[in-house]
Amino acid sequence: MIKVGAISLGCDKNRVDTENMLAYVRRAGFEITPDENEADVIIINTCAFIESSKREAIDTILEVAEGKKERNLKIIVTGCLPERYKTDIVESFPEVDAFLGIAQYATVGEVINRITKGDKVADFTPCDLPSTERVLTTPFHYAYLKIADGCDNRCTYCAIPKIRGRYRSRSIDSLVDEAKLLINEYGVKELNLVAQDVTRYGFDLDGKYQLLKLLDRLTALNIDWVRLLYCYPELVGDDLIAFVASNDKMCKYLDIPLQHINDRILKLMNRRTNSAEIKTLIERIRRVNPNIALRSSFIVGFPTETDDEYKELYDFIGEYKLNYAGFFAYSKEDDTPAARLKGQIPAAVKKRRQKEISALQSGVIFENNRAYVGRTVRVLYEGIDYDKQMFWGRPDFCAPEVDARVLFKADTLTEIGNIYDVKITGVDNYDLIGERL
Repeated sequence: MIKVGAISLGCDKNRVDTENMLAYVRRAGFEITPDENEADVIIINTCAFIESSKREAIDTILEVAEGKKERNLKIIVTGCLPERYKTDIVESFPEVDAFLGIAQYATVGEVINRITKGDKVADFTPCDLPSTERVLTTPFHYAYLKIADGCDNRCTYCAIPKIRGRYRSRSIDSLVDEAKLLINEYGVKELNLVAQDVTRYGFDLDGKYQLLKLLDRLTALNIDWVRLLYCYPELVGDDLIAFVASNDKMCKYLDIPLQHINDRILKLMNRRTNSAEIKTLIERIRRVNPNIALRSSFIVGFPTETDDEYKELYDFIGEYKLNYAGFFAYSKEDDTPAARLKGQIPAAVKKRRQKEISALQSGVIFENNRAYVGRTVRVLYEGIDYDKQMFWGRPDFCAPEVDARVLFKADTLTEIGNIYDVKITGVDNYDLIGERL
């Protein structure tokens, strides 16, 4: 039997696409293997959001292609990189047997049959949105639920609308069905909702925002935690804040990409908010519930960003003390409005600003963490840190893979995927230390 492996690069939205493709692979009767060395076919689902993502994708393709020297390996490259560069990438990688874009998941079984017979395939014909079937690649206790694809926001630095197209919401019924499958088949306890902009969910269907309606349905299921990732600030209204604050199944957590705080830079980015509105939003959330953790992302070194404008962002990070934040040096992307701006910032300056502001945020995280000492938090147990000889997991105010952990000791049986009360007793830089009660 033909064995198929997969490599998913980039964001958690890409991970969901990979899981959906693997479901089609399984449906077509092929065996899925986690071991790339024993795979007859490897699917590489790529990201092409920024320059570093493209480099990673290209390096991965070349590394996997080395396997062709030792065995009869077939390679399928899918996702944003071939979708963005189409003809160019097909000509650049003769080692690859098939190229698929972002919407050919349902054809992957047929493609595998063709390339194993010696055919070459390059297909970018749009198909329907993916089915609710998944082969989970995360630990079984949590999963990502992709509620929409594409983006309508048209930020000037971003190529996603050109790659992924207009914003397209999935139906509430299909998402509830998928959530039920994840809960009942895999035992998922935490659903992390993702899209380029989760707050815009449903507007393309009937002109009404439907995120709250979706959350009502999802939190009625047998699920412990539901988390919102990638909320655009201008659409985080009082009703959404109140829902997150009051519903016991909602993680007290909001990921709100802000990108900058200076009004001129925000306008150049084509963001639909300003400094005063951003600060008011943060203050509003904290008034409703100060325990709601806030994560954001920011770009430093955007074209024409002055030292004073960067300093305004730096001072904002020090003053507003967001729980978590990621900082990215501006990446000049082909065919985006920002790439055509004069006043591109030297790479050395961007790197210095990124390093400096990241160090500031590290200090903020340490300071915020100290406020948890003495408190009891619910922790989803995920594994053992053998170096530190402690169990570890996440509270609801920490998202998978990117935020802090809670390292804890326990005197009784502790099972992965269960949620336990842990008293926080100390801080270990980015992580919290505690004891299971």
